[in-house]
Amino acid sequence: MSQSIATTRQRNLNSLFQQFAEREVAAGAQPRGLEKSFAELLEIKSTTWSMAKSGARPIGDKLARQIEQRASLEPGWLDEEREPAGMSAGEQQFLSMALKAYRGTNSAGRKELKQLVKTWLERREQP
Repeated sequence: MSQSIATTRQRNLNSLFQQFAEREVAAGAQPRGLEKSFAELLEIKSTTWSMAKSGARPIGDKLARQIEQRASLEPGWLDEEREPAGMSAGEQQFLSMALKAYRGTNSAGRKELKQLVKTWLERREQP
């Protein structure tokens, strides 16, 4: 399995969980236990879900089709690149911290922050 398909499946599965969690909480469910409920919906073990969401276990073809079937999605849904449904709590927290740092400094500090991010991204793109 190519790295890109594994990443796409993981990203889409995490987005699917986020949508599930938002629906459940809006319906009055407690956040605690949603991970287990999601795994049960997909008819997979909690450990399988945990490893799939973190990327520790790639989502193979068989598991991808099972997830799609249990979630009432068309076959191949997990394999398609799509825009994220929204920001996760971690993304929101990061952006909040970055914005606080950016607003809390002068133009030289903002320039330094931008350069730090640019340098970090360049290092990540190198093989």
